Amino acid sequence: MLVLGIESTCDETAAAIVEDGYKIFSNEIASQIDIHKKYGGVFPELASRIHIKNIIPIIDLSLKNAKIKKEDIDLIAVAKGPGLIGPLLIGVNVAKALSISLKKPFIGVNHIEAHIYAAMMENLNNLKFPALGLIISGGHTILTKILDIGKYEKIGATTDDAIGESFDKVAKILGLEYPGGPIIEKLAKQGDSNRYDFKAGKIKNRPFDFSFSGLKTKVLYTVKGQNSSMHNAIIIKKNDKKDIAASFQRAVFEDIIKKSYIAAKNFNCKAIYIGGGVSNNQKLKDMFYEKKINIPIFFPKKDLSLDNAAMIAGLGYQKFKKRIIGDLLSLHPLSSIPL
Repeated sequence: MLVLGIESTCDETAAAIVEDGYKIFSNEIASQIDIHKKYGGVFPELASRIHIKNIIPIIDLSLKNAKIKKEDIDLIAVAKGPGLIGPLLIGVNVAKALSISLKKPFIGVNHIEAHIYAAMMENLNNLKFPALGLIISGGHTILTKILDIGKYEKIGATTDDAIGESFDKVAKILGLEYPGGPIIEKLAKQGDSNRYDFKAGKIKNRPFDFSFSGLKTKVLYTVKGQNSSMHNAIIIKKNDKKDIAASFQRAVFEDIIKKSYIAAKNFNCKAIYIGGGVSNNQKLKDMFYEKKINIPIFFPKKDLSLDNAAMIAGLGYQKFKKRIIGDLLSLHPLSSIPL
């Protein structure tokens, strides 16, 4: 079954052709990062306008590079949320229009679930359940018990900033560009991760929830002075930035890894599947493997860790295979959807 995947939840306009949930023929992405840098984050209305401009050309490119015609598509899968409602509406309505014109079914999938699926795509014949799912991205930090594809029991989540959002805010505090994740990772490689005693927050009686807001504030006061605001001047030396980046990154990852391993043990998980943009961080991978816990860990390939349409197409195939029917044209995208 050939599936066209469409992704437009935030600032990436993406389309992909995937066969049977795992064989990727094309995976095309039109990024808006360079456009949104000047705002220090995604400007929703502008993102929507750029999606309108990019979505048909990126679908055409995915078909061209997969060397298939649009009539060969068997199913259209589209991210229905969570995300920015404007961009979501564009992706979902294009999927509906293609469904009508091609007389092919379409199916909406959960973008967060697709990030977990991205870590499974290369190992579909050897999936281990129950498993622990960890989603770490710009908008989400979630721990979940995976009983099967499509069956989840939430274990924990962030109570304030998501991990990717925290990286962006710390980068802004340090006077660095958006997006913050890759820049912090690069800077941290040159720094001393033990120089600053940063720690992630704890939530009383909720051992698997995350809190990074207090850590972000600690970084702010270290960089700009006690009780300062974002508008205050930086008081540290330029060379101190790399130690702050390294210490911040260590604190966040230690918290993520510790809670992941405890959860995996407590819930008798046979594997850990990690998805989302932050899963592409090499230091995170190294720290996970350094623990040498006897549980297999699966990360998505680099081109499947950030927002992409191959994971949408792959998960769409799995969803359709179970119910053999597409969604109705009355499907509406949602900015917030539970896993």
